Amino acid sequence: MNRKELVEQIRKKKSVLCVGLDTDIEKIPSSLLEKEDPVFEFNKAIIDATHEYTVAYKPNIAFYEALGVKGWQSLEKTINYLNENYPEIFTIADAKRGDIGNTSARYAKAFFEEFSFDSITVAPYMGSDSVQPFTGFDGKWVILLALTSNPGAFDFQTQKQGERDEMLFEKVLEESKKWGDNEDMMYVVGATKADYMRKVRSIVPDNFLLVPGVGAQGGSLSEVMENGLGSEPNLLINSSRGVIYASNEEDFAEIAGKKAKALQQEMALYIK
Repeated sequence: MNRKELVEQIRKKKSVLCVGLDTDIEKIPSSLLEKEDPVFEFNKAIIDATHEYTVAYKPNIAFYEALGVKGWQSLEKTINYLNENYPEIFTIADAKRGDIGNTSARYAKAFFEEFSFDSITVAPYMGSDSVQPFTGFDGKWVILLALTSNPGAFDFQTQKQGERDEMLFEKVLEESKKWGDNEDMMYVVGATKADYMRKVRSIVPDNFLLVPGVGAQGGSLSEVMENGLGSEPNLLINSSRGVIYASNEEDFAEIAGKKAKALQQEMALYIK
């Protein structure tokens, strides 16, 4: 999916909502456990109930890897269902990969060609040669970890270094602009780091930001929209637990749809 198509979808739906499919088999309604593939059935129900308000879906790959072969099969069914039924919706493999070049190239092949995701999250710690194998795929995106939403982000990402006394995440943003552009590279910036959002935008004003941490992690949607939304709506805000686990009863999909709609309506206030 190219940038123009993603922006058009955002404007059409007046939404920057990304729903995280962090599907934990221990948290889904017990009635689904009788199904042949409980994880896929849960995902399918969530997708069908929320797609009207959503511009992206982000399966967290760890929840599928933890189930072994069955988990990979559930992931494959999920991405195939999205691509066949809702091809206009952006898909993110939240895999946080990043390794030496030949290994990264295999990760890129796996998620871009075998699973047909539109994008993948990548850790930049090993530098340019670990990231660049993910670039150059037509219509595919790298989403680079820049400033994450977890408390441990302060251990390294905000530490100052070098003669310019810049924080590490600022160095990552500046250096990575050599590896891609706003047509193929996005950045993860946590909603719980809203104070830093203006600094991020001063360095990468035109790139898309993927913002996790709204909802269960305590991030403020209004602060993110006010500080992170560019003149073009180049922003994706992820909500996982706050949507998909809003209910663990039989009405889980219906309630998820209502939660997604409420988020979309708040987002629409900021999208011109």
